[in-house]
Amino acid sequence: MATLKQLIDERVLILDGAMGTMIQRYNLSEQDFRGERFAEMPGQMKGNNDLLCLTRPDVIKDIHHKYLEAGADIIETNTFNAQRVSMADYHMQDLCREINLAAAGLAREMADEYTAKTPHKPRFVAGSVGPTNKTCSMSPDVNNPALRALTYDELAAAYQEQMEALLEGGVDALLIETIFDSLNAKAAIYAAETAMKKIGREVPLMLSVTVSDIAGRTLSGQTLDAFLASVQHAPIFSIGLNCSFGAKQLKPFLEGLAARAPYYISAYPNAGLPNSLGQYDQTPEEMASEVKEYIDEGLVNIIGGCCGTTEEYIAKYQELIVSGSAWVSPHIPATTPERLWLSGLELLEQTPEMNFINVGERCNVAGSRKFLRLINEKKYEEALSIARKQVEDGALVIDVNMDDGLLDAREEMTTFLNLVMSEPDIARVPVMIDSSKWEVIEAGLKCLQGKSIVNSISLKEGEEIFIEHARLIKKLGAAVVVMAFDEKGQADTFERKIEVCARAYKILTEQVDFNPHDIIFDPNVLAVATGIEEHDNYAVDFIKATGWIKKNLPGAHVSGGVSNLSFSFRGNNYIREAMHAVFLYHAIRQGMDMGIVNPAASVLYTDIPADVLERIEDVVLNRRPDAAERLIETAEALKNTATGTEAVKQDVWREEPMVEKRLQYALIKGIGDHLEEDLAEAVKLYPKAVDIIEGPLMEGMNKVGELFGAGKMFLPQVVKTARTMKKAVAILQPLIEADKQEGVRSAGKVLMATVKGDVHDIGKNIVSVVMACNNYEIIDLGVMVPAEMIVRKAIEEKVDIIGLSGLITPSLEEMAHVAVELKRAGLDIPIMIGGATTSKLHTALKIAPVYGGPVIHMKDASQNALVAARLLNPESSFEFVERLNKEYEDLRLKNSAKQVKTVSLEEAQKNKLNLWS
Repeated sequence: MATLKQLIDERVLILDGAMGTMIQRYNLSEQDFRGERFAEMPGQMKGNNDLLCLTRPDVIKDIHHKYLEAGADIIETNTFNAQRVSMADYHMQDLCREINLAAAGLAREMADEYTAKTPHKPRFVAGSVGPTNKTCSMSPDVNNPALRALTYDELAAAYQEQMEALLEGGVDALLIETIFDSLNAKAAIYAAETAMKKIGREVPLMLSVTVSDIAGRTLSGQTLDAFLASVQHAPIFSIGLNCSFGAKQLKPFLEGLAARAPYYISAYPNAGLPNSLGQYDQTPEEMASEVKEYIDEGLVNIIGGCCGTTEEYIAKYQELIVSGSAWVSPHIPATTPERLWLSGLELLEQTPEMNFINVGERCNVAGSRKFLRLINEKKYEEALSIARKQVEDGALVIDVNMDDGLLDAREEMTTFLNLVMSEPDIARVPVMIDSSKWEVIEAGLKCLQGKSIVNSISLKEGEEIFIEHARLIKKLGAAVVVMAFDEKGQADTFERKIEVCARAYKILTEQVDFNPHDIIFDPNVLAVATGIEEHDNYAVDFIKATGWIKKNLPGAHVSGGVSNLSFSFRGNNYIREAMHAVFLYHAIRQGMDMGIVNPAASVLYTDIPADVLERIEDVVLNRRPDAAERLIETAEALKNTATGTEAVKQDVWREEPMVEKRLQYALIKGIGDHLEEDLAEAVKLYPKAVDIIEGPLMEGMNKVGELFGAGKMFLPQVVKTARTMKKAVAILQPLIEADKQEGVRSAGKVLMATVKGDVHDIGKNIVSVVMACNNYEIIDLGVMVPAEMIVRKAIEEKVDIIGLSGLITPSLEEMAHVAVELKRAGLDIPIMIGGATTSKLHTALKIAPVYGGPVIHMKDASQNALVAARLLNPESSFEFVERLNKEYEDLRLKNSAKQVKTVSLEEAQKNKLNLWS
């Protein structure tokens, strides 16, 4: 008989429908729920559906029978709430094991009966594990955001008891469903792995999430991409969506999930949206027509029904999964991501253009006196403001350390992380849990629903402890920093660094089965220019070790505490920041892709005067024996000429006579303090306010792009410049509006959107301003805009042009997806493509071929208005589009020599490959 794992590759499998909806049809009384056994139990029992496995097993068996008769391949046990947390509401927490055993037995009996009838169509049982009625990520008390109704350990224990009984009862899979809090789900996954090991039965682990709003986030605030990162550590069989919406409303989120998740995909939506009375009016035929799109487009492997569905709905699915005499092809899982995924409320994916992940360093009691004082004095609101400032300054991850002799580090870590989770503007980024105490690390991991980083573990206590900690980190769902320590001590030379890192990598990948992309080595950033000769090569050894690790330990990352490098120069912030900039420039070129640094640091590699740069590089690269003495001389000279060299440097640029130069410097450095006065001066020199944007401001942003591409700026600094540009545009906006010609008719209607998965909008905003000044009516949908919204708004607003923007690599794939959806809707509106990672070649190969209308790659904002005018002019549009298509065709022919895979348009649309045909 075929197993569940074998059948899933052959055809779409049918899951049953709603249990609760079916139970309601039986109009059971309070007495039905109680039976004789629980007649005297206090409280109301009606509504305790899981109890019916003991008091009315005939009803539950009949429901299973109806779904199996309707064609279900998989039926769920009636155990959605059968764990101690939920059953405590009925004073029945001690009956959980019995209920789960009974439920599994009933479902097993019915599934086996139908398998015997139709051996060619075996039936399976999924143990239903609900989310409970409490959340580990949110406080039940609005006045106490650090409070939790239950702990991770309590929830994991309750889940484990339930799952052990389900496994003993013979279920074929465990289905953790209706997930609204990823931390609850992580506790359930932890329990599932523990239960399977204890019982000695390995079964497929299925997950199903519920989104709470049209933004596609869970109730606890996570995006689906962030959720995927949170559970990436687990041996997941399938992942999907259920509840919340009907099939039509759920489809966009399902498309996104199917495109990213390297698992089989399930979906069991509600029977449409509920009416004003909470009832579901959608008919089985109507729901089937919507579900058919899932199957025809290859989005799912498992399809079922949630609230409002009955056996009549499930019976409609059988004909959907067959085409003629063959099965409709099931979904093909996405490839496993070959890069680091982290998450808070949002995904942090280390894409090729993200040359460095900046870890904020200020929430560390060992490194910040202010933060230590605030934690000691229990001034958590002020402590949170430090974390918030780091995120605002561009930290992509925040490091949290509570190791202090006078603190209860475990308690403080728990309290602070719970508070962080209550602040969405902080919680959106991943957390690095930083501690030398294992119990603190473990406590921190049990507070975070996202995928965090542990900092750190090492081999200094031997392999046994190292393996034990690594296994638990993996089971709790985190990446890990491995310090270059072993039983001999700290690795300080190049040879020792690579020896320790290679040994740790081999243990982690071969014995612990750790994902290589989740391994982050810290080869020890140590202080240079200390006056001790043995220290002179420390920076060189780190940089060399970085290059060796990236070349020889596939997938692994390199991080370090950058401030350690300049410890000898504490008190001279300018020299310290300049040393960090030089060190990062060289280390990043060798592959260092992460580091704990000050996100507000303002000294760039290109800022450092040539004579100072030479002396710093002499020290960092150990180019001469007297390098330290020479840098000390320079540091003293700078200190003597000014108190605070950095302040003097900033004053110098304020003396620049050309306002254009001052504006460009402000952009590159991300300094917004003087924009009002400089822009007021610039307005007098330019005919129109928009000319300032198209002139000096655009030149400044282009310079930022050059520095970023050369590795002399990293992403947080670029984001900082973008905020400054945004502020400048906002200052000029009233003048731009005044410059518009009164009474001139609209040149056209333009829809602008940063595509789903991308939060960067500065380029889009500049384009919007420039086009608005040319009398185009702008409809700005903002950032993270899903394809279906772009399609809907384009139709509703009858737009003339669509502008798609994106900064990061995944945006490219999403743009192609938007083009496919626009074509599917029968549209051929011209699309303008723009953003840092876009190119004419990518547009020609991946976007234009899957769309029926013109697709134009825009190099910079100044071109958009001119191109739009040509597109919308009947006399010039045909020639313009023909010439553009010829350019794209030439690019395709040239690129075909590089063996680009080609597929049909239909296949590209079906598989979301978006390759040119």
